Amino acid sequence: MHNCQITMDFLQTTNLSISQKNDIFHLWNEEYPAKLAFQSIVDLDRYLDGLREQSHILIVDQAGKVKAWYFDFIREGAKWFAIILNVEIQGRGFGTKLLNFAKAKEEVLNGWLIDNNRESKINGEFYKSPLNFYLKNGFEIEQDSRLKLDEISAVKIKWTTGSIGL
Repeated sequence: MHNCQITMDFLQTTNLSISQKNDIFHLWNEEYPAKLAFQSIVDLDRYLDGLREQSHILIVDQAGKVKAWYFDFIREGAKWFAIILNVEIQGRGFGTKLLNFAKAKEEVLNGWLIDNNRESKINGEFYKSPLNFYLKNGFEIEQDSRLKLDEISAVKIKWTTGSIGL
C-alpha cells in the first residue's frame, strides 16, 4: 500500500447513470461475497427498482470511475443503507466520510452486516467483515435481528442521532 494522496470527488444523486450502474455492478461483485453477486446489470436494476426513495453518494476517481457507493432507501417504513468501497481505497477515511454525510442528513440508519470472515469473494479472497468499522462509527448491533438466508447470514446494525462511537 502506498501513501500517495488520492484525489476523489463526491457526487450525490437520486438517479444513477448507465456508466455509474456499470461501475457499481463491478464494485458490488468484486467486494461483496460471491453468494451475493449479481449475474447481470439487469439483476442490479431489479434490485434497485425494488427500493423506495433512493439516494446515492458516489466517490469517483479523476477518470470518473466509481470507487465507492453509499446508498440509502426506505424499507418497511425505516431508512436503510449500504456502503461498498473498492479495496484500493479502504482504510483511508473514505468510508467514514460517507457515513458522516449520511449521518448529517438522516436521524436513523439501519443496515445488514455480515459479521464473519468466512465468506469468499469472486476472486477467492475472504470477505472482511466491516463490523469494527461500524462500531467505531457509533453503530449498535441489534443481536435479536439476524438475517439468515441460504446465501448469507447477517446481523442488523443501527445508528441513531446521538449514538457514540468507540
